[in-house]
Amino acid sequence: MAYHPLKQIIEAADKAITEEDFDSLMAFYADDATLVIKPGLVATGKEQIHKAFLAIAEYFNHSLVVKQGAMHVIQGGNTALVIMETVLETTDNSGVTSCISRRATYIFREDPAGMWLCVIDNSYGTDLLGAM
Repeated sequence: MAYHPLKQIIEAADKAITEEDFDSLMAFYADDATLVIKPGLVATGKEQIHKAFLAIAEYFNHSLVVKQGAMHVIQGGNTALVIMETVLETTDNSGVTSCISRRATYIFREDPAGMWLCVIDNSYGTDLLGAM
């Protein structure tokens, strides 16, 4: 895939998640964004998304490391669909590490100033179809 600015934006967002810098992370989201927390549960708006990431960090024992694999961007006008491999590395309370790989889907919208903001953050991708 040719370079797309969303690659760097997503890498920076993943760094903020890994470092639990959720205040900075909110700059990557549109005000009306939706985060899929788990199948059947979403957070909408920056306040709910911020609270969700605090709970996610706690759930994963403050050990979550987010990495990206292959990425494909399909852009139409000021909207982009991002399909990518998302890798989540965690360590539980007993020190057991896990690695979860998902084929995530994200929707980004470019604002009039040229800034790309996430409007839908779905790390489960099409796996939601089988989970609902």
